[in-house]
Amino acid sequence: MFGLTGGVASGKSTVGARFRERGLEVIDADQVARDVVAPKSDGLKAVIDAFGDNMLTSEGTLDRAAMRELVFAEPEARRRLNAIVHPRIAAETMARTRALDDAGVQLACYEAPLLVENGLADGFRPLVVVSLDPALQHARLMQRDGMTAEGAARLIAAQLPLSDKVALADYVIDNGGSRAALLERADAVLNEIRDALSQRRGG
Repeated sequence: MFGLTGGVASGKSTVGARFRERGLEVIDADQVARDVVAPKSDGLKAVIDAFGDNMLTSEGTLDRAAMRELVFAEPEARRRLNAIVHPRIAAETMARTRALDDAGVQLACYEAPLLVENGLADGFRPLVVVSLDPALQHARLMQRDGMTAEGAARLIAAQLPLSDKVALADYVIDNGGSRAALLERADAVLNEIRDALSQRRGG
C-alpha cells in the first residue's frame, strides 16, 4: 500500500478521487475519521461525553467547525479529542486494510493529510505528495472554506510545511496549474506505480 498526502487545500482529495476513478482501492483517513464519529457511533458518544452536547449539530452529527475551533484554541482539548478518535481510526484503518488483503488486492493507497506528521511516511512507500505554492494554498483555502486570511494561515500553520513533505516524497504532483494538468499528472504517477509493481512481480 502506497501513501498519498499533501496539505489542506492542496488538491490531495482530488487526486485520491482520480485514483478511485482509475480503479484503485483507496483508504481515506479523513473518511475513516468521519465514520468513527458517525451518528449513533460509540465514537460520537465518547466525544459528546467529553465535550458536551454543544458539539452536536441540529441533525445530530458532530459539529466539525465548532470542534476545530475548540481544539485549535485549547491544546488540552486537542489531546483529549485525539485520545478518543485516534485509537478508533487506527482500528478501523487496520480492519479495512485486512479486508483488502483478504480480497487479494495487490495495490492500494492510503490517503492521509497527516501521514508525514504522524511518522508514517516510510510505512507507505512510494509516498505521493500533492503540493502547490504556499500563497496559492492560502488563497484556495480561503475561497474553498470561506475562511478569513488569519483563519486560513492558522490552519495551514498547524500542519507540516508542504516543502518538508515534498522532501520525503517519491513522487510529487504539483497543483499549481489547471485541474486538467493535475489529473494528467496524477494519471502519470499512478501508471508509474502500477508499472513498478508489475515489474517487481515479473511482468
